[in-house]
Amino acid sequence: MIPRYSLPEMSGIWSDENRFRKMLDVELYACEALARQGKIPKSSLANIKKRADFNVDRIREIEKVTNHDVIAFIKNVSEYIGEDAKYVHMGLTSSDVLDTALSAIMQEACDILISDVKKVLAALKTKARKHKTTLMIGRTHSVHAEPMTFGLKMALYFDEMKRNLARLEKARGIVSVGKISGAVGTYANIDPAVERYVCAKMGLKPANIATQILQRDRHAEFLTAIAITGTSLEKFTTEFRNLQHTEIGEVQEYFSKTQKGSSAMPHKRNPILCERVSGLARILRANAHAAMDDMVLWHERDISHSSVERVILPDSTILLDYMLDKFTGIVSSLVVNSDRMLENLEMSQGVVFSGRLLLELIKKGLTRNEGYDIVQKAAFAAKAEGISFKEALMKDEKISALLNKEEVEDIFDHRYHVRNVEMIFRKVGV
Repeated sequence: MIPRYSLPEMSGIWSDENRFRKMLDVELYACEALARQGKIPKSSLANIKKRADFNVDRIREIEKVTNHDVIAFIKNVSEYIGEDAKYVHMGLTSSDVLDTALSAIMQEACDILISDVKKVLAALKTKARKHKTTLMIGRTHSVHAEPMTFGLKMALYFDEMKRNLARLEKARGIVSVGKISGAVGTYANIDPAVERYVCAKMGLKPANIATQILQRDRHAEFLTAIAITGTSLEKFTTEFRNLQHTEIGEVQEYFSKTQKGSSAMPHKRNPILCERVSGLARILRANAHAAMDDMVLWHERDISHSSVERVILPDSTILLDYMLDKFTGIVSSLVVNSDRMLENLEMSQGVVFSGRLLLELIKKGLTRNEGYDIVQKAAFAAKAEGISFKEALMKDEKISALLNKEEVEDIFDHRYHVRNVEMIFRKVGV
């Protein structure tokens, strides 16, 4: 991933230095396990652990000749160890090392993402509580529906992010497996006890069964959880963008005093971070699709997945880390124009209370169809005559015959539509 969309800690996890370090850990733990079985002399193990190291530039140099990264890695490590290097990689295949190391890296990456999501949850909770009773109009099909609060919108996002947290935690468990079972997973040249030892040391579980590789449905689930989380962020930021429309103006992405919105139009304040998050989510979805393609390999393995994973795994984790960080800032600094929300709520002159009126007419004995037709006629009349919905109701003889003035006034009480906000907040946990 390009530096523009990368944060240092996550990028460091995907560095060649960390990758080869994890691979060396696998090799050394395998040597320890074999020494415990008496297959490697204790003196040789001590020498291996003391001298084993690698140099990334040297590995790249060797790979130009071998055209095989693991062989280049082992050859470079052997240069440090000397004669006892013959015990390194004994009974293992390349994917034992690569896949087990990759699982440890994905585990580290997922830990950062989980921490990021918790920060998003904290920001959403704070915003939801602050605006628990901030009235606004709810919209369906982009048209005024009924009153709600901005806090409810934030509570909805909070609840969705809790599901994303659960997805990432589950995905972490799915990818936290290793395999040290040899060329096609039969343990023909390696004892299963070595696998158990290495995985325990790496903080992983042994796979129940593998071919030459760990099965890629695990990686696909990991990247799908990432893609869903990113798409949730796109959903939230798209709403913020819509609410920032000049014609709506209910929220605004924070705009610093030195920030510029347009090279041609000095007045512009554009929701650029929200748009950036929305755009980057597309990459996460595409990468998840590629991860599902990687599930389909020939026989016990091929390496068509390898080149893809070298791109999509770092890119997706780095991007989501960046997006979560930006979204936390967006929520925390989001400008909420509560006065404009009230203005917009009143813009439709009361017709948004038509549903409540319909229910009251049904209580008075009308059928739903009868009540609906009466309410719709009054709503359309208010629009046509340029008067408020309340005025239209008072002029309607059928409604006046069923409801007195106090009952009509009560229909237009905003508190009716938000009376259950506290109950919803308790259910959501904000």
